[in-house]
Amino acid sequence: MFTKKNLTLAATVAALGLSNSAFAEKFEFSSSSTKAGAVVVFQAGDQASPDLSRLDKQSQSQISNALKAADFSGKSKQMVEILAPVGMDAKRLIVVGLGDDAKLNAGDVNLVGADISAKLKSSKVENVQVFTQGISDSVSNANFAAELAHGINLRAYKYDKYLSKKRPAEKNYHVVVSQPAKAESRYESLEAIEQGVFLARDLTTEVPTEMTPVDFAKAAKELKKLGVKVKILKPKQIKKMGMGALYAVGKGSSEGSRLVVAHWKGSDDAPIALVGKGITFDSGGYNVKTGSSIANMKSDMAGAAAVLGTVKAMALQKAPVNVVAVMGMAANMVSENSVAPGDIVMTAEGKSVEILNTDAEGRLVLSDSLWYARKNFEPKVMVDVATLTGSKIRAVGNRYIGLFSNDEELVTQLTASGDIVGEKLWRLPLAYGDMLKSPVADLRNIGKGGPGATTAAMFLKEFTGDTRWAHLDIAGNALTASDKGVTQAGGTGHGVRLLSHWILNTQVK
Repeated sequence: MFTKKNLTLAATVAALGLSNSAFAEKFEFSSSSTKAGAVVVFQAGDQASPDLSRLDKQSQSQISNALKAADFSGKSKQMVEILAPVGMDAKRLIVVGLGDDAKLNAGDVNLVGADISAKLKSSKVENVQVFTQGISDSVSNANFAAELAHGINLRAYKYDKYLSKKRPAEKNYHVVVSQPAKAESRYESLEAIEQGVFLARDLTTEVPTEMTPVDFAKAAKELKKLGVKVKILKPKQIKKMGMGALYAVGKGSSEGSRLVVAHWKGSDDAPIALVGKGITFDSGGYNVKTGSSIANMKSDMAGAAAVLGTVKAMALQKAPVNVVAVMGMAANMVSENSVAPGDIVMTAEGKSVEILNTDAEGRLVLSDSLWYARKNFEPKVMVDVATLTGSKIRAVGNRYIGLFSNDEELVTQLTASGDIVGEKLWRLPLAYGDMLKSPVADLRNIGKGGPGATTAAMFLKEFTGDTRWAHLDIAGNALTASDKGVTQAGGTGHGVRLLSHWILNTQVK
């Protein structure tokens, strides 16, 4: 069963109002079984779990006969549902294939959990029993159980603020596991990460007129309740500090820009700086966007949402790490005050930028945000996260994050974490910097041809100094139109799990 500490975490989130979704399935880890309306059991390849074999005998071979009729062989993604199974109180039995369980990593198990959640989504069954004994991922049976619960909960999330038909009642999962205490301990950290993901999803899915830079700043301030230090810089302060690029992007909106800083100091180590692009709505400015894609531009702040969600995940579990998120926030709108193509702005780095395309605004807010993180926190490493370029989508699609860095160790670490949690990265080259040359300024904000994702990354590199740095382009990863994997339609919270795993499990020097 949940430990007292774990109950406190769930209660804290609800009591402090730290999630708009405020939704989570309920999990109990135990070494003994109970009665439930639905039962889930597994088979890894041709190896039936002890519980599946036991239940088959109990059903007088009804289960094995049904599996044979369905050509079930225990392969990954196979699932067979048996209604009113013989010899059981349950109304339904679900048998899930895993393939070779020894090769399963955390992300693989999360997807199995997501499939179970999706299968039971429309079911009126409120109590589900999951037999995991005898099943292990590449770590342990306890880890399998915890990661399975994590995947179930990630998929169960639903942003229904504007829906007249609300989501179904929460389900109670009784997870039978060999070492329940270890499963609980592991899930406690995963539950905190879930809440970070849910915050990022809430912020990204919210409509743009209700998620302005001011609204985002208010959401960040809520983390003060967890011991996070939050600082908000307004337009006059931004201008006074010389952050002309960030200031310029917000000029066309009524609120102007904001710089939001959220610092979780769980140790005295030099901090890890996470820098997020926070364009709460991107009209394109005078280079106005056309076509249906503009309706998705509320998600152009998903990078900022991801890094803020990561800080929340660290704070909720009181992680012994020093992490600061710096988020440049603005609405890129069209008005008589908007920055115009051909304008030149001065960054806090002291470099001038010729703006040839007002729709290449994300790199502008990031340039001053990167500078602020370096100058005010002297981080040992910086990672920026941004829905930066359509070019990235054309290069690697929406199944991978575009990764840019010349730091080989950082590339290896981030890639490994992405593989483990299922938020995969694909490294792209840092090159073509010569295409950013301008005859009237130090830089131009778009390249003269060349690969757009790469020239955008090279622009950012100009503001990283000697600090170790990686750029993650999550364009195409931040929003999904359909239910898939561990997400339902809407904001995905992509990046929170990746960054959390990297921070908690890697020796970041």
